[in-house]
Amino acid sequence: MSYSEAQPVRISSEPAQLQALEPVLEKVRAAVGDVPTLLTLAEDIGRTAPKPGEGNTAKLWELLASVTAVDVAAGRVLEPHLDALAILAQAGAQAGVQAGTDGEHEGTWGVFAAEGPGMKLEAKRAANGGYVLNGSKPWCSLAGHLDGAVITAHTEENTRAAFAVDLKHQGVTAEAPAWTSRGLKEIPSGTVHFDHVEARPVKQGSWYFERPGFAWGGMGVAACWLGGAVAVARDYADALTKAAANGREADQIALASLGEIDRILATTTGYLAQTAERIDAGDLEGSDPDSPSPWPEALRIRGTVAAAVERVQTLVTQNLGPGPLAFDEAYGKRMADLGLYIRQHHAMRDDAQLGALALKGDRRW
Repeated sequence: MSYSEAQPVRISSEPAQLQALEPVLEKVRAAVGDVPTLLTLAEDIGRTAPKPGEGNTAKLWELLASVTAVDVAAGRVLEPHLDALAILAQAGAQAGVQAGTDGEHEGTWGVFAAEGPGMKLEAKRAANGGYVLNGSKPWCSLAGHLDGAVITAHTEENTRAAFAVDLKHQGVTAEAPAWTSRGLKEIPSGTVHFDHVEARPVKQGSWYFERPGFAWGGMGVAACWLGGAVAVARDYADALTKAAANGREADQIALASLGEIDRILATTTGYLAQTAERIDAGDLEGSDPDSPSPWPEALRIRGTVAAAVERVQTLVTQNLGPGPLAFDEAYGKRMADLGLYIRQHHAMRDDAQLGALALKGDRRW
């Protein structure tokens, strides 16, 4: 097993259409582990990548899944950059405009919206009518490498609002975390401290959380998880093929596991394709009483993909045993990266939220 494969992940496109992704995926494959190069690629990809809800949502998700299938960490680099560009576009902002700059440098972006105990980032109005940020924000991936970020902060109106921030501002200090995890080791997520940092509001109030793009972005993360699961499944199929070439044909247990994996991935990709089509048709905007909220669908998508990932990982590790985990660098890295990445899913807490919505009648069964 290696990073030699740069095979796209199909959600709804025809195979011939997916071939257009192959040159980009080859560049990703060559840059595995090289964060500055991956960020440069993300910036390049961002100039032409589709945005959710604009007619090519499935193609966006195929891009995210395909990059993550090459390398999970590469998908983890690309997804927040594209999400930030989409947020700024949804707000009507220019993607290249950072707080405190002349707007000519597009740069690389992140999205920092996590909260942590004992930490609070506050946004207050400055004398010039703008905003300044003070406080700390946890889980800021690659903050020391990025140019800008869409970041949430607590306002004087007791809301959490989004702001565009120049991460090169002298008042920004990114901690170097003691990252002990084997997973995503090249993408540590640490705390960032802000001291009178100028910030530009991205719309007002709680728009960031209320817009349909918030749910769409969460589904984009799930597309990355799916790409990781597809890569693990391909590792398994390749291992069975190699074993058969060496005279060890797959037994019924190995074949049953591969069949279950095939069934899981087929139904999951089909669900994403259907949901992307609904997004592009305007069925999941929640903008009027007749349009369903996209958030329950985001919870369903994320929960379905997370369960698929975990099941695929379990089936593959049970069948391949400890050998590749111990001795195969690419496989071991993929498993560790994906295992940590999938923990962004809130598991039973998200299901509890979905269950509450279903109990109120927000269900299709």
